[in-house]
Amino acid sequence: MASLEGTNLNKEAKWAFITALDDELLKGGATMTEWCAFIVRDCDYAFVGGANLATVITATAAIETYLRAEYAGGKRIRLVDLVDSAPIERGLRDDIHKLRKYRNTWVHVAMPEDDEEILQNPEANEEQLEEWAKLAQRILRRTIYENQSL
Repeated sequence: MASLEGTNLNKEAKWAFITALDDELLKGGATMTEWCAFIVRDCDYAFVGGANLATVITATAAIETYLRAEYAGGKRIRLVDLVDSAPIERGLRDDIHKLRKYRNTWVHVAMPEDDEEILQNPEANEEQLEEWAKLAQRILRRTIYENQSL
């Protein structure tokens, strides 16, 4: 299983992490729309560049784009409902929901003027975001590789 121990890893180590995920999870062939491939690529660049919040947000966007192309049938449907209705493995569904909820805590900040926590302990937020960025990369790849041709 691909892992990244510690923090502040260099770009080469982050690319190696992505490659290890691909090696672990991609066993056949996978297809996706060009929109999805573009967003996945941007997510990878954000991750390697250390933009952990951008990685979480972009990974969620790529997951939504993939699921929408595969399972929405042209209908406009909320991400939460799309995830619930997609014929994907239960554990993946649960992990996407966890990622979506974590992303929502950053995208839909309830009290943005209450910045005491982020001012008092910015390192804790960065460490948490880095862990979520790694998890987002894994969940993204599990999603885009969920329907492989072997």
